Amino acid sequence: MYWLSKDLVFPHPKYADEDGVLAVGGDLSIERLLLAYENGIFPWYNEGEPIVWWAPDPRFVLFPSEISVSKSMRKIIRRKTFEVRYDTAFEQVIEACSSTPRLGQSGTWLIPEMIEAYIQLHQLGLAHSVETWQDGELVGGLYGVSLGKCFFGESMFSHRSNASKTALIHLAQTLDKQNYSLIDCQVHTPHVESMGARLIPRQEFTNYLEKNKKEPTKQESWSHFATI
Repeated sequence: MYWLSKDLVFPHPKYADEDGVLAVGGDLSIERLLLAYENGIFPWYNEGEPIVWWAPDPRFVLFPSEISVSKSMRKIIRRKTFEVRYDTAFEQVIEACSSTPRLGQSGTWLIPEMIEAYIQLHQLGLAHSVETWQDGELVGGLYGVSLGKCFFGESMFSHRSNASKTALIHLAQTLDKQNYSLIDCQVHTPHVESMGARLIPRQEFTNYLEKNKKEPTKQESWSHFATI
């Protein structure tokens, strides 16, 4: 395991241990976070612990064109049960992801310093939210980081049945139209697997990142994606 210094550098992802842990320490500066995502590395740790950086092998991804939409979800989307918006309530989404209880989990990895870091990325136009609304109330959604033609999904929440599923389906279909290569889902979950995500070797994942690499620059809001 590598302990990071103040220098902006990470070991190669191939040096991660069998659990996917690559390094410990460092900070959550914008520069370090972007360097991490560019190389297929992400932070995940609990409050009171040092920052832990991960690069699991295999990697769990969803190719936008492979999103699986069940018959019941097609009905929900066709009936417009939820209104989908982008980037209109980023801070509300990340706070909801932090506070929504999850089966089998106690506490949250989305501690205040993590929330602040992603809000800063959002202000730079590099982190985005996909929101599902019902009767004027935010009831579900997800957020993540966009670099080049890859979207790195971070977390999602749902206060209504199928609300987060609707957000992910809309995101995948929209990114497919925008020629995005993949949505990084990081680690396996049965819920997202049922929607078409699958495991691929880490090297294949990093190849996609390299192929779609783009210098991070301030981007526009994705709010117009709701109409695509």
